[in-house]
Parts: sequence; C-alpha cells; structure tokens
Amino acid sequence: MSFDPTRPFRRADGLAHGLTDKVLRGPGFRQLFRGVLVASTTPATPLQRVVGALLLQHEDAWASHASAARVKEAPIPTIADEHVSVAHQKMRCHHRGLRCHVGDPSGVVVERGVRVSGDVEMFIELGGQLGLVDLVVVGDWLVRRRGASPAHLVRACERSRHKDARKALAAARYVRRDVDSPMETRLRMLLVLGGLPEPEINLTIRDEDGAVVRRYDLSYPGVRVAVEYNGKVHVEVLATWEDDLERRADIDDDDWRLVVVVSSGIYRDPLRTLSRVHRVLVSRGHPDVRPRLLDDWRPHFPGWSDAA
Repeated sequence: MSFDPTRPFRRADGLAHGLTDKVLRGPGFRQLFRGVLVASTTPATPLQRVVGALLLQHEDAWASHASAARVKEAPIPTIADEHVSVAHQKMRCHHRGLRCHVGDPSGVVVERGVRVSGDVEMFIELGGQLGLVDLVVVGDWLVRRRGASPAHLVRACERSRHKDARKALAAARYVRRDVDSPMETRLRMLLVLGGLPEPEINLTIRDEDGAVVRRYDLSYPGVRVAVEYNGKVHVEVLATWEDDLERRADIDDDDWRLVVVVSSGIYRDPLRTLSRVHRVLVSRGHPDVRPRLLDDWRPHFPGWSDAA
C-alpha cells in the first residue's frame, strides 16, 4: 500500500518510507499515541484517533466501547481513553491512553472504514462506562437514528453474558421511540426518576381536518400539560422566538399548560424543574402524581446539596 502521512501511521512505517526521525519529531507531524503519528496539516478528529489506536493492536482488533461510539458519532460524554477489543487475552497490547478488552468478534461491523462493535454490542459495552441517564441517551439515539428498537435492546441485554449487561439492561428498559434530542431524554429521565408519571413522547395535536397543529416533546394529555426543553436556538433565532410566542398563544386558547425547561433546569437546578412540573400536575388533578417527589434522580443529576 502507498504511504499516506495524512492518515495515522506507525513511526516505523514513516522511517521505512524515507522520513527521518528528526522530521517525524518536527512540527510537520502530530503524535496521536507513542509510536503513532499523522501529518499536522490534517484536522484532529475522533475518528483519526481511533484509527491510530487500532494501529497499535492486532490486525483483527476492533474499536469498541466509547471508541465505537465516537466512530458512529453517538452522543456520549467525554471519555479520555480509546477503547479497542480483541478476541483473545493473548492478543491484548497495552499502551498509554488506550484500553484493550477481550470481546466477542461475532458482532463486529465495518463503519467509516473501521472495524467497530455493532450497535447493540456497543450499547452493552457502554454499560460499564456511562451512567444510567447517559446510557439511555445513547439508547434513544440508537432507536431514532440507527433503526434499533427498545424491545430488541432489552432482549439483547437479557441474553448477553457481558459483564456490563445488567447495567445496560437497566438503561434499556427506559429507552423509548421518537425522542428528538439528548436533552429531551435527560428531561424525561429527570421526571421519571423524580417519581412523576412518565410523559407521552412527541404527542401530535391535529385540527378538525386532520392537519398537524403542533407537537409536544413531553406531555400529559389527560390533564393538558406539556413539558418542553428549549435550547439557545429558541432565544437567538428571531423567527423561532416569534413562532414560540404564537404557539404559546394557541396553547393558552386550548387550555394547555406549557412548562418550558432550559439547560440550567437540568444541569444547575433540576430540583426546581421537578418541583415546577409536580406543582402543575397536582394543580391539574393528575391522578397518578405522588404527594412527594422521589430522590432517585439525585445520583444522576446535580443537586445533592438540595437534599433537605
């Protein structure tokens, strides 16, 4: 194969193709791992680092866990190390910044030119790396973007012998269809773990002719309460802001109560969000609302200091 320094390569391969050690240590190249470099003119990407990690492993190794998620562009939090898997303990190689696992190669697929764990296998592997809410975010994304089904995820976790299958199963039972964004998943999980009834996802309201009037991210149609996450786009884009104003006026006409949640209501003060929704549901007479919120949300969201 021709030597292409714009793709990750081993230092030994660079030397074999006429590059000197002085040149390889110079500003023209960037080190991804010890002994793995790439031309510094190429943009640094998660995929580039995963490819570099695989160069340090057996030729049959594949990207797994968080590295598989990065190749697939799944919504996961920052995880420093790269993760690869091999079929046998004797094939493992250890390097700084790289974790090597032993896994089952039967579920390996090729994506973006890289051998990676399949979607379901990756979800189970992430059970050991992500918390409950972040793993549900990945599950909802797999259903919405990759064609998985909640029931299939549950069955796969139940059958799996992977050491993290039990954690993955706990998350899979919360995975739902038609979730539009990670923040909607987090908001739904906050409500459910707080002990509130599980809201309906993406309820569609139609007029007398059957035309779609509006959709609600999360809702309790029995008492006409909608809970929605609004990101910065709703504030920064004038047209979106004006549409929101008109939409809320229509909601008032239909006697719906809209509870709007922004990022601070999830990351900074989730207890306030729970209290707001709880108060509205109680005032609307929802039959399944507990008199007091549960504390199950606290290990997964900010707010330990608000325990009182």
